[in-house]
Amino acid sequence: MHRQQKQNSMSELKLRRLVELNQRLREDLDRSRVRVSEASASLIAYCRGTRDFLVPSVWGPVDKRDDPYAPSSSGCNCIIM
Repeated sequence: MHRQQKQNSMSELKLRRLVELNQRLREDLDRSRVRVSEASASLIAYCRGTRDFLVPSVWGPVDKRDDPYAPSSSGCNCIIM
């Protein structure tokens, strides 16, 4: 009798795992999708329209006042608490 209870509990565990997996797969199916060609076109448009200061070979030299990554000329802005 103990063996049958153990088999039943294992079967219930397997069933629960399958039901959970099925639910996750259904959620994945419901997720909205974007075609690769659309995503690529969007990424290319963004890269062409957004200036990247870290790639001067593409965008040319950056003026120090426009460069957010340039070290500040006012010295150290560190605050020790």
